[in-house]
Amino acid sequence: MIIDMHTHTFPVKIAASTLEKLSAASHTRPFTDGTQAGLVRSMEEAGVDLSIVLPVATAPRQVEHINDSAAKINQTGGPVFSFGCMHPDYENWHEELARIQELGLKGVKLHPVYQNVDFDDPRYLRILRRAGELGLTVVTHAGDDVGFPGAVRCSPEMVSRALEQAGPVTLVLAHMGGWRNWDRVLRLLPGLPVYIDTAFSTGRMTPLEDGYYTPEELELLDPAGFMELVRAFGARRVLFGSDSPWSGQKESLEWLRALPLTEGELAAILGENAKALLGLEE
Repeated sequence: MIIDMHTHTFPVKIAASTLEKLSAASHTRPFTDGTQAGLVRSMEEAGVDLSIVLPVATAPRQVEHINDSAAKINQTGGPVFSFGCMHPDYENWHEELARIQELGLKGVKLHPVYQNVDFDDPRYLRILRRAGELGLTVVTHAGDDVGFPGAVRCSPEMVSRALEQAGPVTLVLAHMGGWRNWDRVLRLLPGLPVYIDTAFSTGRMTPLEDGYYTPEELELLDPAGFMELVRAFGARRVLFGSDSPWSGQKESLEWLRALPLTEGELAAILGENAKALLGLEE
């Protein structure tokens, strides 16, 4: 079973405008039209069995609506399953996290850059602590963000400080632990109880044809750098994620399958780890 633990979709009425805005900010091109139907088409082409959508609340007022919409997606029983969201400035965070659990959502997505709060801020610590109590998985953007150059609100150092204070929580650090912070990820995080995902971290970015990036700036993790992180964390703590629509699911899988991983390691990364994390039955 292949599970993509890191994807994004948008409501049909705003998908085109949202992709246009995000694409312009990041100077990268999307691989789908940003809709759930577009993601399903990508999954069928790539052979992905289940995709996890990670919605982001960029304002506190969006939280309840996004979580209600996520629950509706999950009621369809299709190949797309959505996590919930939380914003650090949402006043009823304690009650809403309990409601997220009651809705059957498996976890929440945080995005410190979009939410403009450092990951070790007390507002995030209380969310981490409560999520741990409820058994909710927390997925957070980590490291730099391609659309906000230089804005690091979830560094390896912040992660370490946050976990020291928040207590036990199932935490997934997107983008191989910290996008383009990989040297410090390797030095500081393998000993901590975290997962990492492969989203938007492998091979090369796919740019717009606007000349914004140099060829060197397009490079992400090469096979050697990726394998060094896998060996440091162990394959059982690495989750396949494409970051669709910003990377192609098919292309991401092809890249991973070309690595010098054992059959067992590859199976763990592509689905077994996520299956256990999500509590999915055979």
